Order: sequence, then C-alpha cells, then structure tokens
Amino acid sequence: MPELPEVEYYRLLAEETLGRGIVKVDAPDAWFLKGGTTASALRRSLKGRTFTSARRIGKLLLLDTDGGGPTLGLRFGMTGKLVVDGRAGVDDLIYSSNVANTAWDRFRVRFDGGGDLRIRDPRRLGGVQLDPEESRLGPDARTVTVAELRHALESTAPLKARLMDQARLAGVGNLIADEALWRAGLDPVRPANSLDAAASRRLHRHLLRTVEDMLVRGGTHTGDLLPHRVPGGVCPRDGAALVRRTVGGRTTWSCPRHQV
Repeated sequence: MPELPEVEYYRLLAEETLGRGIVKVDAPDAWFLKGGTTASALRRSLKGRTFTSARRIGKLLLLDTDGGGPTLGLRFGMTGKLVVDGRAGVDDLIYSSNVANTAWDRFRVRFDGGGDLRIRDPRRLGGVQLDPEESRLGPDARTVTVAELRHALESTAPLKARLMDQARLAGVGNLIADEALWRAGLDPVRPANSLDAAASRRLHRHLLRTVEDMLVRGGTHTGDLLPHRVPGGVCPRDGAALVRRTVGGRTTWSCPRHQV
C-alpha cells in the first residue's frame, strides 16, 4: 500500500513531467474527484499550463502549476500507482494488483509532444483534488522533530492510532507504524501520552530510521517485521509468538515480550 516511501518515489517520478505543456485532462471517474473538484474544473484549470514543482506532504503528492494556477493534489489510497510515460513509480505494491490494466486508470494528464501522467487504482480509494488544504496535515514523518512528535502524541488514544492520524503526523500507515513500534519496543495499544521523554526520543529515532531504511530498500514491504506478520509468526528479535490485534481499525502485529 502506498505510504510515505511509495509516495516519495511517485514524487520523484512526477518530476519528469515538470515543464511539459498539458494538452488534455481525462477524469472519467467522478467518484475519484474529491473536495468539490469536477472534471470540467480540472480541464479548465490545467489545460495549457505546466507543472512547475512536485512536492509531498505525508502521503499527499502536490503538483504546482505555472502562472498562478492551482495545485493538483493526488492521493493513492491503498492500491493507487502513479504512472508516467508508461512507467510506474513502484513496480510491486503490496495488497494491490501489479497488472497494468488501463481500465483502472482513474485520472490522466496528457502532455504536448506525447506522454502522460496517470493514476491507476484498482480499488478507487485514492483521489484527485484541486488546491487541497495542506494545513490539515500534520508534520511530515520523514522530517518531524521530537517536539512535534510529542505534540502529536498528546492523547489517550492508542499509540499506533495516533501515529497513523494524518492530521497529527503525515505519512505513517499501517506497516510503518508496526515496524517503528516494534523497533522502538513500544506496545501499539498503550496510551499515546504515556511515553516519557526518553521513550519519545526513542520512538522518534526509530521512526525516522524506519522511514529512511524503507526508502533505501525499496518501500514499506521491506520492513524487518513484515515477513513475520502472519498467523504463527514469531518476533525476529526474541522469538516470542507475535500477537495480532486491531488498533485504529487496522490489523496490528506486535511482540508481547519486548514491546511494552
């Protein structure tokens, strides 16, 4: 599923579209258009412009346009891929099909001289929006400071649920959360505000390291814990049988021995 690392790969791929004139916009799936954005508004706002920069906040990809035009916001849900000139930003996306089925193309921008940018999303859980409210997102998980993380955790909600709250901390999904908490030795269900200063620093250190490791290795599917998140799986650190629970509506795996 696209979490921060995958969307960062998409951002890098999207940079290949910068400066290319937009000649046509296809938005055949009204369900995929969010925040009041319509197909006609997309065509009117983007045709004749160029993308000038590709930015990312958490799992949101932002493409700015020239001439004071709008920012195009792209979200990828659980199964969305960015495809530019026929090349996908991620080859193997966990929990999604890797079939290149054009029937799953929910949005397409065509460029002068040929080539295009597409979102291919089998389950239609992503979305496209003009000028999304960036301020609604918390600090990015790749650059969050210790102070910002502690502020995000000021809640009695379960620790993992708070980490995945995009309004508090942008970019952390199910797999990053499980991996970072496993590395930090913290129970996903403990209250978020129960961490003392030392535990907060430890979580911050492992969260940033987890994100960077996954970026270098090739995505969220490369975590050390992931191969063991199965029935009968054991902790690769100490051999204890992993516990499966639901936290924040997501399936969660943790070690009962060293995660406290």
